[in-house]
Amino acid sequence: MIRYLPYLLAGVVFGIILIKAEAASWYRIQEMFHFQSFHMFGILFSAIATGFLSIQLLKHLGSRKSLDGQTIEIPAKPPGHKSYIIGGLIFGLGWGIIGLCPGPIFALAGTGSFGALVVLAGALHGTWLYGALKQHLPH
Repeated sequence: MIRYLPYLLAGVVFGIILIKAEAASWYRIQEMFHFQSFHMFGILFSAIATGFLSIQLLKHLGSRKSLDGQTIEIPAKPPGHKSYIIGGLIFGLGWGIIGLCPGPIFALAGTGSFGALVVLAGALHGTWLYGALKQHLPH
């Protein structure tokens, strides 16, 4: 059980950063979707750039081992695959309606927000439903 402590601590730090950066703010997210503020776009673009540069660095250095020695594999994904487009649209629609994506749901639930707990229950139910119906869905 102690081996999971670093992941718990990383999650807590991530949640604190989300709250302090106002990335979990419903108002900030609505500003983004109404194109009224660059705040969230700046956060998202910096995350995309960080992820892209990190993957390129991993590929360039050839060092593809995780901290516990497992090989990191980055499979190529087909461009424009319709399941990615449909999934992205569903994710974006839910994000726009609810005003939260998965990371901030946990961060806000940690602050005791009742609304976030309701959204978390819905997200967990949706995840369970996907698992139950996965074999019948196109992949």
